[in-house]
Amino acid sequence: MNPRPAPDWHSLLALYWVTSFIEGLGVAQIYAFLPNRLTEVGLSASDVGHFVGVLGALFFLSGLPFIPLWGVWADKYSRKAVIIRSALVEAVVFGVVAASQAPWQLVVAMLLVGFQLGNSGVMMAAIRDVTPTHRLGLAMGFFAASSPLGFGAGPVLGAFMIDGLHLTSAAVFAVAAALSIGVALLLAVASSEVRPAIVPTGSTLSLASAAVRGVLSDPIVRWLFLVYGVVFVGRQMSAQYLVLLVHDVEHTSLVVAGSVGLVLGVAPLVGAACSPVGGWVADRIGFRPVMVASIAGISIAFAALPLAASVALLAVAYGVAIAFQTVVGAMVSGLLATEVPGERRSATLNLIYLPLYLGGITGPAIGAAVFTEGLRTVFYVAAGVLVLATLLALAFAWRTGGGRSNAAATAASPYVGVVRRPD
Repeated sequence: MNPRPAPDWHSLLALYWVTSFIEGLGVAQIYAFLPNRLTEVGLSASDVGHFVGVLGALFFLSGLPFIPLWGVWADKYSRKAVIIRSALVEAVVFGVVAASQAPWQLVVAMLLVGFQLGNSGVMMAAIRDVTPTHRLGLAMGFFAASSPLGFGAGPVLGAFMIDGLHLTSAAVFAVAAALSIGVALLLAVASSEVRPAIVPTGSTLSLASAAVRGVLSDPIVRWLFLVYGVVFVGRQMSAQYLVLLVHDVEHTSLVVAGSVGLVLGVAPLVGAACSPVGGWVADRIGFRPVMVASIAGISIAFAALPLAASVALLAVAYGVAIAFQTVVGAMVSGLLATEVPGERRSATLNLIYLPLYLGGITGPAIGAAVFTEGLRTVFYVAAGVLVLATLLALAFAWRTGGGRSNAAATAASPYVGVVRRPD
């Protein structure tokens, strides 16, 4: 049987870019306007600071057991179906947030977020399979910019709806739910199924266990997951509290959007627009040095945030942080895509959610504890965590700077000996 022609990588990249953008838009609105929503459902302003940290940890808690499964299901059955599933769950999450009438209902919505995630690794694996090697850095950088750009557009749109159109934050989340339904329909109609070169056979649990063992036994992947996990701890510590810092600097209440749209919107749009430059540079000097420099850049930007005396300075510092953060994501994805064997690439890329989930649970929990020492202390501690991540990234680059041969990569695969299933 002749192999099915691969879809055009430009078209697939564009479609997945839109998918990731809309997801980022809705999730960013949760970060930006969850304090407003908590106020609308009756929580007192004094309790909001602690509650946002708890809800931030719930983002990832329920989805933790499913981390190894999404990649296996995608490779074994359908990448397209797994990606569409994510868009549909997004719509449910945003719809529940919009319809909530009490804080406990928002807790339910945050628990549902765990079932929404698990699509980015699958999309990256598909992009890797159809993109020419010499354009991979650029493609990964372009795709990595989609989520931060969505994170920028979401607060801008929400701030306009709240302060410009005088709507509630519930309306903001209702629009996000509608956009997610639109993405699910677009994927169903326009996306192509990209099958892995080797389709794993066997039970889902055994394949998931093999994927986890492959990660734990692979020194390069272990290092990358450790570095990325520490980066995400620092990121999530601060993410929950940036909105409160904006309101604190400009002395506005949580019943308005204030300058949240500027700091969480315009600045990331500018920062993320610069991120493909990181992929271009990495294609020339390597992924490792670019990753190390970018993590160091995030730590400096985080330390500058609590020192900002104006909204404009907050926007600049946050824009720099977003630009470097996007580059770090692209470098980690690029390293995994090029140094993990093809038969377990999708599972490994999807397992990138393991450090993200653990960091997403740990970071907000630490942030909620540190918050008792003051709002700005959260950002100083987060900057310290990023310094640690920089040192770990340097150690990774020094110990694994030569990469690995194809033979070594194949030897590390848990799928060696798996029978290829014909298309």
